[in-house]
Amino acid sequence: MARTSRPSRSPQAPGAARLSRAFGRLTVLGAVLVVAGVTGLVYVGVATITSVLLFGWLLLTGGAVALVHAVLSRRSSYFWLGLIVGALYLAAGAVVLRHPEATAEGLTLFAALLFLTGGVFRLVGGLVARGQQMIWTVVQGAFGLVLGVLVLIEWPQSTLYVLGSFFSLALLFDGLGLLATGVGGRQLVGQLAGEDGNAPGKASGEAAEGPQNPSGS
Repeated sequence: MARTSRPSRSPQAPGAARLSRAFGRLTVLGAVLVVAGVTGLVYVGVATITSVLLFGWLLLTGGAVALVHAVLSRRSSYFWLGLIVGALYLAAGAVVLRHPEATAEGLTLFAALLFLTGGVFRLVGGLVARGQQMIWTVVQGAFGLVLGVLVLIEWPQSTLYVLGSFFSLALLFDGLGLLATGVGGRQLVGQLAGEDGNAPGKASGEAAEGPQNPSGS
C-alpha cells in the first residue's frame, strides 16, 4: 500500500511574515516622513524654528551623554577632555534653545558661506582638471555659487525659508526612499513566499504517486 505524505507547511513562512511586517513599518515611517516634509515646505517658517530647536536638543543630549561617559571613565585620560566637550555641548544647546531666531540667522549665514566656498572650489577644480566630469562639476559649482549669493543678498530675511526648506526636503527625500524600499520589499517577500508555498505542494504531489510496482501485483 502506497504511503501518501501530507503537504508540510513551509518553514520560511514565519520569517517571511516578519520581513513583511518590517517592510510594512518602513512603509509607514516613509509615509510619515513624506507628510512631514510636504507640511514643512508649506509652513517653511515653522520648519525653520523646528529644525533649530531639534538641533538644540541634539546638542543637549550629546552633552549629557559626553558628561556621563566622562564620569564613567574618570580614571582614564579621557576624563577632562570628555568633561570639557560635554560642558561645551550643553552650553551650546542651551544658547540655541534660548535664542532660536538668532541661531537660525547664524546657521543661514554659515550655510551661505559654505555654498559660496564649495561653488568656487568646484568651479576652479572643474576648469583646471578638464576631465570627463568637467561640465557636471562646473554646473554644480555655478549652482552653489548662485545659491550662496542669493542667500547672502536676502540675509537675514532668507533665514525664514532656507533652513526650513532644506530640512523639509531632507525629510521628503528620506521618506520617499523609505517608502520605495518598504513597498518594493513587501512585494519581493510576497513573491518569494508564493514560490516557496508552491514548492512543497508540488513535492508532496510527486511523493503521493509513489513508486510503481514493476511486477503489476
